[in-house]
Amino acid sequence: MRVQFFVAHGIGAVHWSEIGEPSAPDSQIFAYAAENHLVVFTHDLDFGSLLAAQKSNGPSVIQVRTQDVLASAIGAVVLRAIQENRHHLETGALITLDLVRNRIRLLPI
Repeated sequence: MRVQFFVAHGIGAVHWSEIGEPSAPDSQIFAYAAENHLVVFTHDLDFGSLLAAQKSNGPSVIQVRTQDVLASAIGAVVLRAIQENRHHLETGALITLDLVRNRIRLLPI
């Protein structure tokens, strides 16, 4: 999914490559998001592992577990998850999405 999809639906978004080095380690992205109260949207399962390992209260992470990550395939699922879990995302959560179900774990894990 592209940043433009989120922006078009009234959700502030920025791609990491606009903020930091594209080759930055996940831990740097994680720390930046936590410091700036941002939600990480990713296809990479490493962020869930970072949350568990650090027993952290943030940042919130939405991880998508589908092969097709185009907005045409998962956009509605992502928007619904954000809307339904806005409060949890603001306070700290790991949301795992696929086309069948969503799982939410409140932080810390």
